[in-house]
Amino acid sequence: MNENIQRGHAGEDLAVDYLIKKGYRIIHRNYRFEHGEIDIVAEDGAVLVFVEVKSRRSKQFGEPEDAVTSRKRMLLRRTAEGYIFENNIEDKDCRFDVVTVDYETTHPQVRHIENAF
Repeated sequence: MNENIQRGHAGEDLAVDYLIKKGYRIIHRNYRFEHGEIDIVAEDGAVLVFVEVKSRRSKQFGEPEDAVTSRKRMLLRRTAEGYIFENNIEDKDCRFDVVTVDYETTHPQVRHIENAF
């Protein structure tokens, strides 16, 4: 497995640990629908949260959250609609969060952006 993929998986594991410590309940990881994928589906109290995780080892190309482009947001929304449809979810508040993992320092830094878009 290449280094970027390994770092991405490790970043998702860190994000899951972080969210659990904040009291989130993890429902699904790497949910796929058609051409899209949502890294983490969780519950924050009564709110269904779709989480995109972005890991970076440098800021050469900007902040990790900058990689969640308008095209990526549209694909995440479609995938979330697929999740809601497949799981017969009705009348539930939903939101999209981004968790970034910065590997620039010795210890990875996790940052959580609630209601990112």
